[in-house]
This record gives sequence, structure tokens and C-alpha cells, in this order.
Amino acid sequence: MTDPSSHLCATADAYDAVAVLYAELFRNALDDLPLDRAVLAAFAETVRAAGGGPVAELGCGPGSVTAHLRDLGLDVFGVDLSPVMIDLAREAYPDLRFEVGSMDALDLADGTLDGIVSWYSVIHTPPQDVPSYLAEFRRVLASGGHLLLGFFESEGAPVTAFDHKVTTAYRWPIDDLAALAGDAGFAEVGRMLREPLQGERFRRGHLLMRRGT
Repeated sequence: MTDPSSHLCATADAYDAVAVLYAELFRNALDDLPLDRAVLAAFAETVRAAGGGPVAELGCGPGSVTAHLRDLGLDVFGVDLSPVMIDLAREAYPDLRFEVGSMDALDLADGTLDGIVSWYSVIHTPPQDVPSYLAEFRRVLASGGHLLLGFFESEGAPVTAFDHKVTTAYRWPIDDLAALAGDAGFAEVGRMLREPLQGERFRRGHLLMRRGT
């Protein structure tokens, strides 16, 4: 495995440096992404149907997706590595809870969540470390809880690093990421692939998973 502290510090520093610009650019990003909104809506409906317990958006950035999930009726809070991102999220959405934290070591008891959204946040995790993140997601989810992963899809290629505008990121074959989640104790509920829109470079992948017993 990589040295987790060096990778996490580098990622946090990179997002701290661009946080204000990032928040401005992506505040209303979902407005023009109907398929992405549909995936989030399906996740929210699934969680509500199962009882509507607490949900965490992990890697929440400036909080716009967290707020969208709240508007979909979820009891949701956000966690992010970047202290500057969390400050911006708290300022923009003072009615929501946001915490600084790492997805690989959450300050949560076992089985406390009914849902997790990782919306283009695991993309910065070195591929060999992704299984440990999925194991942590499984730990904090209740039995039957749901996980939604959003990521850049590799379009038939193996896991591929690319020059993300903030810091190094990875594109995943959707089947490989689904298999890793299966190994971690998740069952696939559904998936959605969409082609890149104008101004986007890569295909987008989305996986909805359910935690087993």
C-alpha cells in the first residue's frame, strides 16, 4: 500500500488551494446533468424506502451535493479531507453538518449509517488502497445500507491515472470496481454509464450497491 498519510495530506492541500474557485465552478453543476440527478434520486428513494436513516456524503467538497441530497429528503451530513472545503460548505449551508475527516478512517461507530455517497471522491485514492476504503464504508453502514459511487470510467482500459485538474486521479473499469465492492461485501443493485458531455473528457460511471449481512 502507499503511505496513506502522504497521499491524504497531498490531496487535502491540493483541494485547499483551489477550494474557493472549485466551489464557484461546481455550485450548480447538477443543474445541467439530468442523468446524474436521476442516479442521486434513485439512491435517495432507495434509502428512504429502507427507513431513511442517516447518510454521509464522503468527499463532500463545498457541500452542494450534500445539500441536494437533503433536498431529496435525506438526513445527510458531509465529510471532507479539506478544511477549507468544509469551511465553505458550512458557510454556504449553515443548516447542514459538515466535518473534516478521511474516508479511510471515519469517526463513526460500526453500522451507524443507512447510506453513503462517494461522488467522484474515491477517484483520488491509489488503486491498491481502494479495497481498504470499501471495507471502511462497509464497517459504518448498517446491514442492508446502500452505497453510491460516482467515478470516471476507463472505457475498456485498465485502471488509468490521469491529470485531474486538482490532483492525480484514476479512471476505473466499471466491472472491476463493482467486483472490488463485491469482494468487500456489497451486492450490486444497479449501474449507470453516460458518455461525456461537451466540455467533459471521460465517460462517467455510477454504481449503486447494497451492504450484505
